Amino acid sequence: MSRIAIPQNIPAESKVVVDAISKQLKLTPNLFRVMAQSPFALNGWAGLQASLAKTLDLKTRDGIALAVSQVNECQYCLSAHTYVATRFAGLSDEEVALNRQGQSESARVAAAVAFARTLMQTRGKVADSDLDAVRAAGYTDANIVEIIALSAQFMLTNFINNAFDTEIDFPVVDVAIA
Repeated sequence: MSRIAIPQNIPAESKVVVDAISKQLKLTPNLFRVMAQSPFALNGWAGLQASLAKTLDLKTRDGIALAVSQVNECQYCLSAHTYVATRFAGLSDEEVALNRQGQSESARVAAAVAFARTLMQTRGKVADSDLDAVRAAGYTDANIVEIIALSAQFMLTNFINNAFDTEIDFPVVDVAIA
């Protein structure tokens, strides 16, 4: 049961962001109803998300979201990102399962999601070998900064949902990996 009331009324200062998300997904996720209570937090997140949506490619970004959400055991985000990744990015169920484990069918995507997973597990204290591996896959230092920023963006929503146990409004995905 959610540990925060899910508001139905969105503050005016949050409405533009929530309306855009609702239009894109054809629903208003509970996460954004919760975040909308603080227009500063929601709009800050939205600015970061809008900028980072221009980085890497959609499948890699979704893979990072899944890897980060798995490490943080965020059932809400795993459910939401699985829904988005399969519906909008065209990821297969197999690729979603691999991404959750920090892997991928693509060697390049595997390097990014493995790095994001390690980044979360080590709280950013990655080894030289972790940086070497992601660079060897063809990622520039700018791309590595983007992977870190994407991971932080996803971690923010993981923490909000974990703290409040937000009611899941997507097809529910189990946190345990099969």
